[in-house]
Amino acid sequence: METSGLTMTEVVTLGQHMLTTALIIALPMLGIGLFVGVLVSIFQAATQVHEQTLTIVPKLVSVGLALMLSLPLLLRILLDFTIKMFSGLHMIIR
Repeated sequence: METSGLTMTEVVTLGQHMLTTALIIALPMLGIGLFVGVLVSIFQAATQVHEQTLTIVPKLVSVGLALMLSLPLLLRILLDFTIKMFSGLHMIIR
C-alpha cells in the first residue's frame, strides 16, 4: 500500500511554522495597540475623563502607523513563508 501526502510530524511542524508566522505578523500591531491603550487608560484614570473617542482614536492612529512602518518587513516575512510553502508543495502531491 502506497501512502501519499504528509506524515503527522510534518503536518504538526507546518502548523507550528504557520502559527509562528501569524504571531510575528500580528505582534507589532497588537503590541503598539496594547501600549497605547494602557497609556490612554492611565491618562483617563488620572484626569477622570472617560470619553470613548479618547480611547479609540489614538489606538487606530498608532496601529495604522505601526502597520505602515512595519509593512515592508511583514510583506517580506509573508513572501518567504509563501515561497517556502510552494517549494514544499511537491511533498504533498506525491
